[in-house]
Amino acid sequence: MTRDLPKWIDFGLLPLINLVVAFLIAGLVVLLIGENPARAAYLLVRGAFGSGYGLGFTLYYATTFIFTGLAVAMAFHAGLFNIGGEGQAYIGGLGVALVCLSVDSILPWWLTFPLAILGAALFGAAWAFIPAVLQAKRGSHIVITTIMFNFIASAVMVYLLAGPLQKSATLGPRTRDFEAGAQIPKLDWMFSPLGIDLGSSPLNITFLLALVMAFLIWLLIWRTRFGYEIRTLGLNPTAARYAGIPEVRIIVVTMMISGALAGMMALNPVMGDQSRLQLEFTEGAGFVGIAVALMGRSHPAGIIPAAILFGALYQGGAELAFDMPNITRDMIVLIQGLVILFAGAMEHMFRPAVTRLYFSMGFDRAKPEEAS
Repeated sequence: MTRDLPKWIDFGLLPLINLVVAFLIAGLVVLLIGENPARAAYLLVRGAFGSGYGLGFTLYYATTFIFTGLAVAMAFHAGLFNIGGEGQAYIGGLGVALVCLSVDSILPWWLTFPLAILGAALFGAAWAFIPAVLQAKRGSHIVITTIMFNFIASAVMVYLLAGPLQKSATLGPRTRDFEAGAQIPKLDWMFSPLGIDLGSSPLNITFLLALVMAFLIWLLIWRTRFGYEIRTLGLNPTAARYAGIPEVRIIVVTMMISGALAGMMALNPVMGDQSRLQLEFTEGAGFVGIAVALMGRSHPAGIIPAAILFGALYQGGAELAFDMPNITRDMIVLIQGLVILFAGAMEHMFRPAVTRLYFSMGFDRAKPEEAS
């Protein structure tokens, strides 16, 4: 008989238990500083979902985290830990900006946007290419090389935005503002018929692109031969080599797809919000993507709600810090850290107990095997 838990427990109940425990511990911290945890939770949820404006910001942040979560998950399936999403997103932003600065005065947004998608994906993939080759051909650990490339990307962006791409020394390191041909539409047209006013929130059509990419990654991983080879290599590299699966090609191509997804994250803030390229536009999204992928079990169907959760923590946390001054932004980071801790490092804390309870209730009765 099999001892595997059903998917609704593995991908639903266990992450929910981890999340509830993380928030209970966060509630104790809030209680220790003299605030009401129930009121804090209410304010956080209200700030994230209680208005069209809050919902718009929540989904705006979630859009970014869907891309970076998919990037991490893509590498996970091949047994790779791509911790370089921050740098790949940074360089992807450069690809977006170069396209926008070149054609924003001559093309409409609906032609500029596909070119910017291509630029973001190509630049992000290129930044993941060298670590991938070093891993596949030289055995250099992907974690070390991708971390190093994060710092290199940051240095490259400082040089470019403080030099060749800088608009004016008085405005700091940034490019000029994009013209109308590189400003993509917000999603008011989609939510207005539902009676939801997004206000001035920056939610834009990149959100729809993120959902499309989640679907395409699902197709790639679970419905193609290449995806099967990726998962085989990730689960059992020895068996993959014995089966003749080309390890070098799988590692390089998978990492480039991962880098492309991280690079596409830049479309959201660069084109959808700021309409220019400036320093620190990623705001740590590459690292949040690791938590999103862990919590979503590296499956697009789990990554999307996990990204929305972290988007709610970002937006609701900002509103909470405003309404309850004793709860600082650092405490919101603490709550996020607890979610990451229980969703990632302590993921299996409750698994043994849930497994024993599930099978003790008689759900482990194996189906009788037919006589051969």
